[in-house]
Amino acid sequence: MNTTAEAEALVRRALHEVAPDADVDDLAGDADMRDSLGLDSIDFLRLVELLSERSGQRIDEEDYPRLATLAEAVRFLSAGHPSAG
Repeated sequence: MNTTAEAEALVRRALHEVAPDADVDDLAGDADMRDSLGLDSIDFLRLVELLSERSGQRIDEEDYPRLATLAEAVRFLSAGHPSAG
């Protein structure tokens, strides 16, 4: 990801796919995505999979806490974190 705008668009698109009935457009940057959108663990794993595939970045389980909110996920993706191993 090159920019925060691209990263945010990617996260929002992925959230729309994972939770099509949720109000993703009004999701606050600091709101916990799982709680706010009613994502269960399978939904969250699908979100991580989509973000990894579309960003080209490996996202390991230890990175999951860094994807809790929209703002954190955007920061993580726009920083271009390389694979941990």
